[in-house]
Amino acid sequence: MVNGNLKLAIQKKGRLSDKSLELLKNCGIDIDDVYSERLIVTARNFNLDLLFLRDDDIPEYVQDGVADVGIVGEDVILEKQADITLVEKLGFGRCRLMIAGPEEKLPKTIQDISGKTIATSYPNILKGYLKENSLEAKIIEISGSVEITPSLGVADLICDIVSTGTTLMMNKLYKSFNVFDSESVLIANNALSVNAEKSIILNDLKSRISSVLSAKKSKYLMMNIPKQSLERITELLPSLKSPTVLHLADETSLAVHAVIPSDQVWTIMNDLKESGATGILLLPIENMIA
Repeated sequence: MVNGNLKLAIQKKGRLSDKSLELLKNCGIDIDDVYSERLIVTARNFNLDLLFLRDDDIPEYVQDGVADVGIVGEDVILEKQADITLVEKLGFGRCRLMIAGPEEKLPKTIQDISGKTIATSYPNILKGYLKENSLEAKIIEISGSVEITPSLGVADLICDIVSTGTTLMMNKLYKSFNVFDSESVLIANNALSVNAEKSIILNDLKSRISSVLSAKKSKYLMMNIPKQSLERITELLPSLKSPTVLHLADETSLAVHAVIPSDQVWTIMNDLKESGATGILLLPIENMIA
């Protein structure tokens, strides 16, 4: 499809697919909901074509220029050793590549990994980890169901992606050493910067994504406070900018509005109440444009 649109590859099915589409929709990009059986979908209101691919194929498609950009896990990029440009970390799809095994074979120190047989779908990442830590171990590459290999006697340990840890528990395996932390990222073809028209589209997309990501990290706080507590309340607020202060019909009270980091909301809540704040409202922010 040669139409001048930016071509974005995302996972067709899997843990990153829904989150990628949710991100794009939060960016105001209108995407046809009927896409499950289609390889390519064109956005209705943005110069963007979506390519639905296997996540393992995305780095190579972007590297070779079949897709201009892609959303994929960092673990896949590193394993495929793709030559691409990392544009932005997206904050979802977080997981860890970890060494795990049955309790009786679980290494107590990192040196205990030496001499073990390790089954994995990530041989390149594991090789790099072993080399970095001066360890010698036998790697068995498995394309799927890595977690059953210790019970079958195929391997002593496994090296696999862990998010909730439920699969490990089901197979009576225990976490050991962390190999690699991964999250979803936006990647681009290295030569995309020389394409002026597509670079403009990508910059627009990046701006929208940054707005959505910033909003997810923040809450809009509204509350009423006694007028004499304004200085104390202002000191407590980890506001991104100076809070908005409004006068109320009750001359002894003020309304204070502020955008604050989501992860600090509950650490200050009791102090706000003790300083006289009432009617506290916390609202989600859809987009936040700097």
